[in-house]
Amino acid sequence: MTTVTTASDAAGSLSEQSERPVAPEPRPDNRALTFFSDTWLIFTRHMRLSLRNPAWVIIGLIQPILYLAFFGPLLAKIAQTGALGVPADNPYSFFVPGLLIQLGLFGAAFVGFTIISDWRAGVIERFRVTPVSRMALLAGRVMRDVITLTVQAIVLVLAGLAFGLRAPVAGVLVSLGFVAVVAVSLSAVSYAVGLLLKSEDALAPLLNMVMVPLMLLSGIMLPMTLGPHWLRIASKCTPFGYIINAMRGAFAGHYVTMIMLEGVCVAVGLAIACLWLASRAFIKENA
Repeated sequence: MTTVTTASDAAGSLSEQSERPVAPEPRPDNRALTFFSDTWLIFTRHMRLSLRNPAWVIIGLIQPILYLAFFGPLLAKIAQTGALGVPADNPYSFFVPGLLIQLGLFGAAFVGFTIISDWRAGVIERFRVTPVSRMALLAGRVMRDVITLTVQAIVLVLAGLAFGLRAPVAGVLVSLGFVAVVAVSLSAVSYAVGLLLKSEDALAPLLNMVMVPLMLLSGIMLPMTLGPHWLRIASKCTPFGYIINAMRGAFAGHYVTMIMLEGVCVAVGLAIACLWLASRAFIKENA
């Protein structure tokens, strides 16, 4: 018996096939491979968003360059008197490392606003129903911030060279490494706090309340040795003072010193602690 297939039957079968859910592509069994592939996916997504709107990258550079242009010449003039203990022949080797940390403080600490907007737009909720690694949601964003801040730091160093900065290439590379580690620490914490607060009105005053004292106590602008004893003690309780001192030593060509060891230990320890806290917050919020 011969079966005749009509056009309507063929169309019906095609429509049924098109309505059938397509099985997702199998994901690799290797958890490390899955994590890195998911991280790269999140990184490329956010990097494309940054390249489409580079205004924030430019805005983040404005404040340090203004300090370099308006405060730097005053510091150089005072350094010639020997009152600050700053190298009179190369005062920008003292000033630029502080500005690099300032760039990291305010550039990485305020990225938490972006995750609040993503949460409000439903982006975080949509990622929850996907098999994307929860840790990759954090790692991809942090990687984007590290790349962005490193590029900004390079531009700032080049601007410092125009003002008279002299530093060895190795010292500049070491300082850029410190900036990258600081970016990892602060961006991770900022994302975690933003995800927990879910409010720009709460995040902004909290960041200002924390970042401004850290900036002032880190000796970014002036040496903390000029302050009273209680202020010097308070500055030793902040991690960024140790990092800035190590960067200034690198700009002077001093790499194997106790100051450098302290700076590396503090920077790495801070990054590990911040990543651990942020990962706990991401896993809890995206469970």
